[in-house]
Parts: sequence; structure tokens; C-alpha cells
Amino acid sequence: MSKAIWVNGQQEDSVSAFDRGLAYGDGLFATMRCRGTKVLFLENHLLRLAQGANRLGLPLPEAALTEQIAKACEQGAKQFSQDYCLKVLISRGTGGRGYMPPQTPAPTCVLSLHEIPAHYLQWQADGIKLQVSQVTLGQQPLLAGMKHLNRLEQVLIRTHQLDVGFDDWLVCDTAGNIIEASMANLFFIKGRTIVTPSLEQAGVAGVMREQLLLWFVEAGFNLEVRRVSLEELAHFDHVLACNSLFGAVAVNGIAEHSFGHSPLIKQLLHDLKIIL
Repeated sequence: MSKAIWVNGQQEDSVSAFDRGLAYGDGLFATMRCRGTKVLFLENHLLRLAQGANRLGLPLPEAALTEQIAKACEQGAKQFSQDYCLKVLISRGTGGRGYMPPQTPAPTCVLSLHEIPAHYLQWQADGIKLQVSQVTLGQQPLLAGMKHLNRLEQVLIRTHQLDVGFDDWLVCDTAGNIIEASMANLFFIKGRTIVTPSLEQAGVAGVMREQLLLWFVEAGFNLEVRRVSLEELAHFDHVLACNSLFGAVAVNGIAEHSFGHSPLIKQLLHDLKIIL
């Protein structure tokens, strides 16, 4: 049994066969970047989990979770010499066969430690190219923005093989709006204007996206959160992708469109202390 997996604070790697996270994807998760014994942007991660839990009507054991995260990071600091990943998964716990949730759920909390993928360092240095996915995201405002456990759309996206020269998928919703990459949020840059897709109907509002939104506002850029179409890509000078593990990387190309490497990326990586 791995020493880097905890279920409800205990070192084990199994949950009940009746857990609603397994049966229905009834829960949330977060992917956090850690340095030593600390989680980067921990308060923001916990706030996003709390907001998602509130939207799902799922009781979040915040005090116990915070204690479990601290315990996991103590292990992580011993196990890893560089930044590492902490995955936090919270389900509604065990329940009956049907969809109706139990009246008094006892959530299951699963924490696990992982290395940050080695190629993310290269992505930060060189940037990435995105291919447009033929799999689109359904519009569901009741779930939009949350990092819930229902990830079958992303699984379907990643079952397709990228063409040579591409690193990840650009994903649209069923209405044709650009939403995100398969595992990252996107920002489009034109002069002093920053555009990021609206996530009111689909997609995940990542913690790093929030940090970049704040950084751009404080730096005095004009910020637009709105629908973005594929036809607009030719209009932008630069594109960047962001998530909690690789921070921010330049997007050098999307399909047939090419973009320059924005000097803003180096500056925000430095300011947010997220250089790999």
C-alpha cells in the first residue's frame, strides 16, 4: 500500500463499493501544487471546494480536511525535493442504490501525493500547441465552473490521439464557444486587452485562472470575460494556458493559427512565484 494515499485521514487506498463518488461521480476534487509543507494558494483552493460543496449541497468537513492536508504535506516535504502535486477528492460518502442522496451524508475525503509531470517544465520554457477537439462540452449552468467528479467528457476528449506536433486539446461547448484546454484555462491577448472565456455554461474555473484574473486587473489591463469563438483566433496576438500545476504557459499555436510568445508570461510566473 502506498504511503502517499489517505482516506479520511488514514493511510489506505480503498473506499466503499457503495461510495457515491464511485457510483455517480457525486463529489468534487482539487489538484494543488505544493512546495515543502505548504500548498500554493491553499485558501483559494479551500474556498473553491467550499463553494462547490455548497452548490451541490454536500457538507464539507473543512476543519478535518485542513488537518489532513497539513499532514499530507508533511509527508510530501519528506518525499519530494521539488514542487509536487496534492490531489484532494471529496465525495458525498456511501449511500443506497438510487440517485437520491442520503439525508445525513458522511463525506469521504481521499488525499494523494504525486510528482508534477516532468514535461511541464518544458512547456513553461517552450510553450504548447493546441488541436481543436471534436468532442464538445454540454452546457449545464448548474455544474459550470465546478471541478466535480463527473469527468466523462474529459475522458472522451483524451481518448483521441493528438496529431504530431500538438500537445493538448482546445475544447468548445456544443454552441461552438471556446471554453478551455482539456486541463487548463485560456487567456487571449490583444494589446492591452485580455480576454478569457465565460464559464457560465460549461468548463472549470481553475484557481490559477483566478490568480491570473487578479494579476491582469492589478497590472492595469482591460479584462473581458465573455464568449469567444474559433473565428476570433486570428485576431489575437498571444494566447496562454494556465492550471495549478504548470502555472502558465504560452500557446504557440491553435490549429492553423500561430501566436507569439508574450513577455507577460515570464513576468507573471515571477510575480506569482510559480516558476517550475
